[in-house]
Amino acid sequence: MEQHKLTSGPLLDKDGNLLEAGYSFSLVRTYSRKDIKAGKSRIKEWDYYYIGDDNFGIALTIDDNSYMGLVSASILNFKEKTYINAARMFWFPYGKVHLPSSSSDGDARKEGKNYYFSFENDHGNRHLKVYMKNMTKGKDFYADIYLTPSSKNSMVIATPFEKDRHFYYNQKINNLVAVGSFKYGNEEYTFKEGTLGVLDWGRGVWTYKNTWYWSSLNVTQDDKKIGWNLGYGFGDTSNASENMLFVDDKVYKLKDVIFNIPQKDNKDDFMSEWTFTSESKDIDIKFTPIVDRHDKTNALIIAQDAHQVFGLFNGKIKTKDGVVKIKNALGFAEKVSNKW
Repeated sequence: MEQHKLTSGPLLDKDGNLLEAGYSFSLVRTYSRKDIKAGKSRIKEWDYYYIGDDNFGIALTIDDNSYMGLVSASILNFKEKTYINAARMFWFPYGKVHLPSSSSDGDARKEGKNYYFSFENDHGNRHLKVYMKNMTKGKDFYADIYLTPSSKNSMVIATPFEKDRHFYYNQKINNLVAVGSFKYGNEEYTFKEGTLGVLDWGRGVWTYKNTWYWSSLNVTQDDKKIGWNLGYGFGDTSNASENMLFVDDKVYKLKDVIFNIPQKDNKDDFMSEWTFTSESKDIDIKFTPIVDRHDKTNALIIAQDAHQVFGLFNGKIKTKDGVVKIKNALGFAEKVSNKW
């Protein structure tokens, strides 16, 4: 498959369809919510951050899904193999959260009863400040994190759906250098020097029912920052995949990837060893799970079954410059099914 690289310009035409489908290393196409022509209830916008070292990770989200929005915070404890999820849902925001139309500038904030989420952005240098009262009963959550980009390159993809005026415009910024801490109840943790994070910036008009697969890795090995974005599962990806490998300032565009999730009793066995392969033979990775952050929601017309599995990656990826080897690198892979 020849993959199409995006050119610059507006994202949507006058009818609300993508002017161009493909990939890029930055947001070369301009997103504007006012250019969308689909029904308002189908618009989905979010900023999601994950920050973690080999002891703990945290995930922070501000989400405006038109008829429903939420803020969420999660704590992953890799030594204890445990996790905590907490979300605060609100109804019918329809864009009133005012998430920025670009990831390069603009702040994202949402405040409600007993919570405050602020993602400040100064030309790519980010400050995340989060407070959630009673994340679990009697224990409050605080986070104060600074993030600095380590490369000018990122993963960007513009993907159409088969349905007119439906699309997904997505950027993943890997290897964000993180400094800061979080507090849960009376326990406080400061992330290790060299901790990295990732931003998942998503804007689009989604179909009601879909499933996606996504893996993100952000580590330092042999004095090099190595990251990847691997994924598939929704939309028309005939123009480009979202698969990329980052090594310091270099970025390698990958073709296909297959998440081989083991099966048990005809169901996904998320906590057994996975493999990642590709028809192009570029990817040969094993994934040993540590903890499955499972989040299942079923609220009338809204349903989600999300398995975000954290664990250790080992293997290799072939590039035009040679083979990149991965050894005991902690990252995550997920399978998420939505009705929204």
